[in-house]
Amino acid sequence: MNFASAWGVAFQIGPLTVRWYGIIICCAMLIGILLAYKEVQREHLNPDDLLNLIIMIIPLALIGARAYYVILRWDYYSLYPGEIIKIWNGGSAIHGGIFLCIVGMLIYCRIKKQRFLQWADLLVPMLALGQCIGRWGNYINAEAYGPVIEAGSTWSWVPLQVYANGAYHHPIFLYESICDGLIFIALMLLIHKRHRIGSVFAWYLISYSFVRFWIEFLRQDLLMIGPIRAAQLVSVLGIIIGIIILVAIRKQPAVDVAARPIGNPKKKKKDGAAK
Repeated sequence: MNFASAWGVAFQIGPLTVRWYGIIICCAMLIGILLAYKEVQREHLNPDDLLNLIIMIIPLALIGARAYYVILRWDYYSLYPGEIIKIWNGGSAIHGGIFLCIVGMLIYCRIKKQRFLQWADLLVPMLALGQCIGRWGNYINAEAYGPVIEAGSTWSWVPLQVYANGAYHHPIFLYESICDGLIFIALMLLIHKRHRIGSVFAWYLISYSFVRFWIEFLRQDLLMIGPIRAAQLVSVLGIIIGIIILVAIRKQPAVDVAARPIGNPKKKKKDGAAK
């Protein structure tokens, strides 16, 4: 039995079908938002800015992830343009969502005169956690799997193998979920120590891109740019950008972001002003 067909649908309300994948993604978002709010308080930032960013980046993430997938599968969607908006049929890629969110954050931080790298540092650990949790939706949908695991082979002990196309496959979702969880822990340890602003964001780009580059060698459901695996190309760019950021901030002093506000200092009250 295909696990996705048995458990993909959580419940239905009239014509509305609620799937476990969506529930898992929503739970990942909620947990990430709650943790981000705690970090905002610890770093003495304005919770309103966090709320504004969340309201902005959630739709941007969905649009970017879908647009990226559609562009790379344009040979299909150009023939069936009506399928482009049918996101419930599957088809999204996280790199597109991350890219559009970064663009949105850059614009917001410029308008609001906020430090982009500080907010990026704060949010990427939550992104890694969300990826860790969200990957389990791939298991529900029987996707993001690798090569076939033959019965009695060296890899037959691997748990949570994905059953698809009449065979059991390497659970790529599990491998990436574990790696994303480790990245989340490492980034949280880093952000709670003295560090250069921007280093948490840079190490996310480097670590996740490194993991994704190697995992792509195992994935079967690939997005391609000509003969090149799209995710590997983007991963190489992510590693390069992360290294550039680390080099650019290397002369900045390490700070404890919880010790004092990093943003623009508030204007002092004038002498004699009412308290």
